[in-house]
Amino acid sequence: MKFAYKFSNLLGAVYRQGNLHFSKDGNAVISPVGNRVSIFDLKNNTSETLPVSTTKNITSVGVSPDGNLAILVDEDGAALLVSLVTRAVLHHFHFHKPVNSIRFSPDGRKFVVTKENVALMYHAPGKQREFNAFVLDKSYYGPYDETTCIDWTDDSKCFVVGSKDMSTWVFGAERWTNLIYYSLGGHKDVIVGCFFERDSLDLYTVSQDGTLCVWESDTELDGLVLTKRTDKTKMPSQGDDQEEEEEEEAQEGQIIRGKPQNFKNKEKTKNVRYKQMGKHFFNKEGDFNNLTAAAYHKPTNILVTGFASGIFHLHELPEFNLIHSLSISDRRIASVALNSSGDWITFGCSGMGQLLVWEWQSESYVFKQQGHFNNMASLAYSPDGQYIATGGDDGKVKVWNTNSCLCFVTFTEHTSSITNVTFTSSGFVVVSASLDGTVRAFDLHRYRNFRTFTSPRPAQFSSLAVDVSGELVSAGAQDSFEIFLWSMQTGRLLEVLGGHEGPVSCLCFSPVKSILASASWDRTIRLWDMMDSWQVKETLHLTADALSVTYRPDGQELAVASLNGEISFWNPNTAAQVGSVAGRHDLETGRKETDKVTAKQMSKSRCFTSLCYSADGESILSGGQSKFVCIYNVREQMLIKKFEISCNLSFDAMEEFLDRRKMTEFGSLALVDEGAGDGDGVNISLPGVRKGDMSSRHFKPEIRVSSLRFSPTGRSWAATTTEGLLIYSLDGSLVFDPYDLDLDVTPASIRTQLRLEEWASAIVLAFRLNEKALKLEVLETVPHEQIPVICATLPDIYVEKLLGFVATCLEKSGHLQFYMTWAKHLLMLHGQKLKNRSGALLPTLQALQKSIQRHSDNLSKLCDFNMYNIRYAVALSKQRGMKRAAEGDEQNSEDDDDDDEQSEGMSQASLTDAEMIL
Repeated sequence: MKFAYKFSNLLGAVYRQGNLHFSKDGNAVISPVGNRVSIFDLKNNTSETLPVSTTKNITSVGVSPDGNLAILVDEDGAALLVSLVTRAVLHHFHFHKPVNSIRFSPDGRKFVVTKENVALMYHAPGKQREFNAFVLDKSYYGPYDETTCIDWTDDSKCFVVGSKDMSTWVFGAERWTNLIYYSLGGHKDVIVGCFFERDSLDLYTVSQDGTLCVWESDTELDGLVLTKRTDKTKMPSQGDDQEEEEEEEAQEGQIIRGKPQNFKNKEKTKNVRYKQMGKHFFNKEGDFNNLTAAAYHKPTNILVTGFASGIFHLHELPEFNLIHSLSISDRRIASVALNSSGDWITFGCSGMGQLLVWEWQSESYVFKQQGHFNNMASLAYSPDGQYIATGGDDGKVKVWNTNSCLCFVTFTEHTSSITNVTFTSSGFVVVSASLDGTVRAFDLHRYRNFRTFTSPRPAQFSSLAVDVSGELVSAGAQDSFEIFLWSMQTGRLLEVLGGHEGPVSCLCFSPVKSILASASWDRTIRLWDMMDSWQVKETLHLTADALSVTYRPDGQELAVASLNGEISFWNPNTAAQVGSVAGRHDLETGRKETDKVTAKQMSKSRCFTSLCYSADGESILSGGQSKFVCIYNVREQMLIKKFEISCNLSFDAMEEFLDRRKMTEFGSLALVDEGAGDGDGVNISLPGVRKGDMSSRHFKPEIRVSSLRFSPTGRSWAATTTEGLLIYSLDGSLVFDPYDLDLDVTPASIRTQLRLEEWASAIVLAFRLNEKALKLEVLETVPHEQIPVICATLPDIYVEKLLGFVATCLEKSGHLQFYMTWAKHLLMLHGQKLKNRSGALLPTLQALQKSIQRHSDNLSKLCDFNMYNIRYAVALSKQRGMKRAAEGDEQNSEDDDDDDEQSEGMSQASLTDAEMIL
């Protein structure tokens, strides 16, 4: 179970390309990220990446109306049918051509896929189990150029398709007598969006040049007449083409071809006609402000349009009233979507990797995330495992929450690429080194840069380390071959360590002693004693350039990755090598498109660039210039498992063999730059150019692993790759790993012990069987008052197991006091014994600390929120009491006046009565 790590989540990237979708309830956004799909829960503020992936980057996503199914289509037209409920792949299909858009009908019975100039209508997968989930119903031919967008009528009777040939085509989903197809013109640029009005055939079409056309139909949806003939209606064709069409019909279902000629209607039914009722133009500022995305909400008649300059408009149709306009980015808005209520609008900006959800009525952000829009260079876990800090080539330092998998703070003070990030031992300070010549410390309480460390001479820092106390900060330079030491408290430069004859590639402090290990390209590892005038304690000589160095968690071993692809293990006390692993052949690098040698030959020059020990120190994680991450057993010095971090062929160095289709007599087609926007790579702009760069070009990023870290809890590990920040976590539910099992240990015998109220015996048997559900059942059956007695009588070997299980349950369970009581009594009664094995129990204790800290943060926020609400309620009641008191005083004064008047009236009445008596 120790190495049953599975892909858990993808961080560091929130949007790349493709269309966005809201879930059925409107509380989640479905976003394509490379060749995967992430779901961002806006209600609970969490994110999740589906454990499915395509072979290339996803360009189109279609979600069924009930929100249970999704169709993912990549750049080559390969499609996956995915269940959003079970997160499983249900069916594979290939369209053989790039797909431009995909859309389900509102009734969920069919979906339309557009590729090239044809629209294909398929039967949607039903509730019954189907062998072939993609059954073609009809093929619609009409546009002369590529299709761009689709929309359906509310009753699923018709759909409309926009095209690059500036035309819009309306097709009938059934064989209507008065509407087979209808072509609309009126635009002078590519159609970006076409939308039906609610319960109507009336249309809105939007083109790239910022033009909106309003089309009115002379027929209602109820006026569509179904063709009475039962045989398949064949469209007129000429000569020998009839037989060819019959053959195509057998393969492609029923074919409908839109042609410029008029068809005679034998039943004299009036055909559907469209009339242009209006034409509106969006405000533009130059050619850079092209309209790039559009979405329409039918119930509220709200049209949202996004532009290449990052501006979006909200208009109310059909009057075309501008509600408001706002700039949310300085890059092109690639996708727009509205939720079911029409209150939230989500925007995707591929250039900056942004995903935004905007509430237009209150004009506020509901969700705002941005990943690193360039390569990620380094990562670090906080000591309790709750946070991950990442640094990228874009000069930004981001801190992510491992529970919500969202970024909650971004530091932008650096002006060049980040080379390394790390946490201090307190967990509330992030330190980063950059090529801009500075090392900065950031406070996670106040979210500010409170220290900036610089060198006397300008230097590019390529490595970073902070000692256990958090007082010493060291950084290595790659140009001056020196190591700089600063004080965290004062920010002063303490010492400059010289001696290396090459760039310093990596630094690492011992976790138990004040000793710094430095790796350099001069084929040496130097150990510097911080307590003895910063002198060199030992020098370890290698056979190749040192690229990475790391200490084991107990500080008794040192692992070094060198340029020859080996990992060597050293005893830092005796300066003796205790073992080595030849991992060059385990990398299995792929072949680049421009390489002229085989992948097998290329792997000989590859090496590991990042190392990390596991939390217990028994294994080591290694990665480098490859798509593989390897885990080695340190004691046996052998490979245990290899993880393939990506199968995305949109990256370079993924293919094993040469693709002869891309080879010509003039060389490889990969050397031809097709220009910005035409390729599937990443655009590069000239330095200093912000927009309107006519010389921008694209490149295909190479897959590689730049940094690896194990979580302090030992439950997961993370890797910064070209694809993003990948997190792999343990999946214990799928692994049967009993302990000291015999024939008497069965679920029946465990439940028998529970009925007899033999709580300690039941716990021991449950942990011997080691099934999570059964352990949870036994533990939560124990009465609360029996917990101290059971903890005192439990054998020592099961104390550690029970403590680890309590730490796991405490992270997600709502029984906070119950599990806290277990943890308290286990630590109080067995604290001294556990302290003797603190090294082995460190991951368990850190997992327990992470769970307790998380609940503490959540409860403190809830208490603060309740306290503010109570204060507000008290202040409001006081205000109302004062108001009522003031009203009461006025009422009393009025009552007094009434009493006076009444008394005067009574006196007058009494006088009158007296006069009458007299």
